[in-house]
Order: sequence, then structure tokens, then C-alpha cells
Amino acid sequence: MEEVAPGIWHWTARHPRIGLDVSSYYLSDSGVLLDPLAPDDVMVRLEELGPPREILLTNRHHWRDCSKLAQRFGIRVRAPRPGMHEFSDDQPVDAFDFGEELAGGAVIAYEVGAICPDESALHIPAVNALAVADGVIHYDGLRFVPDNLMDEPLRTKAGLRSAYRGLADELDFHHLLTAHGEPVVGGAREALRDFAENGG
Repeated sequence: MEEVAPGIWHWTARHPRIGLDVSSYYLSDSGVLLDPLAPDDVMVRLEELGPPREILLTNRHHWRDCSKLAQRFGIRVRAPRPGMHEFSDDQPVDAFDFGEELAGGAVIAYEVGAICPDESALHIPAVNALAVADGVIHYDGLRFVPDNLMDEPLRTKAGLRSAYRGLADELDFHHLLTAHGEPVVGGAREALRDFAENGG
């Protein structure tokens, strides 16, 4: 785990299903985990930093190690309401709505949509960050996921561009916390706006 900006801890771990490294985050001041995949060494480090108080998912596909974390720390998970059909009765998850303030007001949920109905972005003003799900990834620059992971690539990309352009225009943030790829530390608002206009 590395503190990539004050109060933002980042790490990567190999996802057992997709066979790729994915990113997870811990917001130490608010005790919020984002899209966590947590090997044993991460579990120990979380206890050292101060036990997490809540888990937030940017979409339904990022359950990852939530069951293990929820049991160990006695916390619940929150995920976007349009994706709640995906979860089973034994998964400790509650819905949140777009526009809702989460984690005691530390995080605000925004709708992205386009790639899936529950695709969200989570704005965390206290740490100047925006967390995103699968609509944009960061491997050697911001980019879309491959076309074969989209039902209608042209329409999906247009919808994502529109959503990210709106977020970049409306919100103030310096860091972009991607679930796939490294975070963008510094200059993220401008990078997301440029991606919405020119990326692909």
C-alpha cells in the first residue's frame, strides 16, 4: 500500500477471475474502502491505519473481497441501486442513489451510466479526488476498455464521453482513482476533460 496523496492509500492485487491486477483504495480519514481486493498483508495494514468503517463500490462488478472485509471489520457495503439485482441474500450490501451523500457526507455519488446502468463516479472533496469504475481505465494514459467489453461500443463511448465531460466541468478534483490501472495523481480534472474530448 502506498499513500499516493494525503489520505489516499492505493494498492494493486491480482484479480482471481480476470487474471489482471486491479486497483483498490482506502480513504484513511473517512475510513472508506473503494472497490477493495485485499490480500492478507493489506488486511494487516488496514488495521494499522485504523479499521475501515464502510465499503463503497463504483459498480456492481467490483465486489472483489467485500465478503471477507465485511466479516473481518463488521462493516457493510454500499453499491449503486441499479446494480442491486446482482447481489445475493448473503452479501451484506445496501443500495445508494445517484446524488446521495455517502460516508457521513464525505463522498457524493454521481451517475455515469452508458457502459452499464450502475456505472458511477464517487466525488471525495476532502481529498480532491474522483473515483471511477469501468468507463475509463489508466494504462499508459486514459483509455476505454476494449470494444468487446461493450454491447454497443460507439454509443457507449459517446455516453461515457458526455458523462465524463459533465463531471469534469461540474466538479473540482485533482486526482482520479481508477479501478483498473494506476491512479492519476494531480491534474486529473484536466486529464479527464481531455479524455472526454479526444481520448479513446
